[in-house]
Amino acid sequence: MKVVKNYIYNASYQVLAIIVPLITAYYVSRVLDPTGVGANAFTNSIIQYFVLLADLGIALYGNREIAYVRNDKNKIAKTFWEIQLIKTSMTLVSYVVFVIFMNFYIGNPQYMWAQSINLVAAAFDISWLYQGLEDFKRTVLRNTFVKILSMIAVFIFIKDSSDVTLYIVIVALSNFLGNFTLWPHALKMLKKVQLKELRPFRHFVPAVTMFVPQIASQLYVQLNRTMLGVMVNEKASGFYQYSDNLIKLVLAFATATGTVMLPHVANAFAQGDMRKVKTMLYKSSDFVSALNYSMMFGIAGVSLTLAPLYYSQAYAPVGTAMFIESIVILMIGWSNVIGTQYLLPVNRVKEFTTSIIVGAVVNIILNFPLVYFDGLNGAMWSTVISEASVTVYQLWGVRHDLDLKLLFKQNWKYLISGVAMFVPVFWLNTHMKASWLWLILEVLLGIVIYVAMVLVMRAPVVDQVKDLIKEHKH
Repeated sequence: MKVVKNYIYNASYQVLAIIVPLITAYYVSRVLDPTGVGANAFTNSIIQYFVLLADLGIALYGNREIAYVRNDKNKIAKTFWEIQLIKTSMTLVSYVVFVIFMNFYIGNPQYMWAQSINLVAAAFDISWLYQGLEDFKRTVLRNTFVKILSMIAVFIFIKDSSDVTLYIVIVALSNFLGNFTLWPHALKMLKKVQLKELRPFRHFVPAVTMFVPQIASQLYVQLNRTMLGVMVNEKASGFYQYSDNLIKLVLAFATATGTVMLPHVANAFAQGDMRKVKTMLYKSSDFVSALNYSMMFGIAGVSLTLAPLYYSQAYAPVGTAMFIESIVILMIGWSNVIGTQYLLPVNRVKEFTTSIIVGAVVNIILNFPLVYFDGLNGAMWSTVISEASVTVYQLWGVRHDLDLKLLFKQNWKYLISGVAMFVPVFWLNTHMKASWLWLILEVLLGIVIYVAMVLVMRAPVVDQVKDLIKEHKH
């Protein structure tokens, strides 16, 4: 039951982290207009490279290392401070590199300096400690208040298209405060350790091995926005971000399983229980597939009217971009199961790293021709193909360890259910007048059709849900 609670907490936090910007986006997209939104998206894509350098793969590495030692309070404290020392040092290094970069930057420096608050905030991000301890409740509750506060600040202070810098500062400060609020409890919880006991550099090389896949994965998240800003215009960069935000909101429900399962599987692996590791994985795979088929076909079905209705007609290109990008919901869901829930916990970092590098290389190679010839939609197709290549490589890498038939045995039931849902929803979406009422009716119809089909075909997820209900009653 603890895994289920942690999934709910983590999914809630992931959704919160995206839904607050989405709520503000409804307002901001109209106040700042596509030019201001694009400027924020483009400069944020640049600062994320420096944030990535500051993190050095610690988000994943720290989570796993804390999970390994979570039964020993002394080791938890020692491991935390060793890893945090590295992260703080890398943030300082990254900021120095950023200052040097600003001497050559030819865009709007005011936006970039405002974005640099995100880099300072990275030093205080210790969510990996709580994830490793499987204490997801605390991160959710503490950050909820900060996120809502930032949303209120946006509505109060952002008034016209000249407030781009102020908007960047508000969002960045919310990240800083959200990270900072996790420290008081951590300092109270952790046992005291002597500085001379710490051996931080023993974590450096392993963290770097985690950094390689992280930088590769971020490359084809941030690079698309950067290249669109350079090769097309900053508006296209903003359109890409707004499409990606809505897709990531949906994805949060699936990828939350990875963050929750990683420490759980890592702990089972540390105790040598491989049977338990595989059992959890097969169940998780089916659960993720059940979710992702419904979300992929659901988003594709309503995307063409959802984007212009939500962001305004000026953002109509976001609708087509979302239709294309919806495919990554399934691809990322599967790669999250294989990569985050299996390869990382069992210390198969090399295969995980290689898969991400393959995706990044595919993305970079395809980006140039596809963005050049098809702009925003080209960047979306590049993203889809690169995510598919990650998934395919990971599946090939675990073919001798896992029973792939068991992983996907019942997927055809979710596929049929998804198609049965998509056809009527998409028809209504493209033939009826665009309105919030019709959109809500289409979503409800889609849910009813998908659930009914899953129940009729008795897909495995039905039994999983029944078992969870029984367990909850006991």
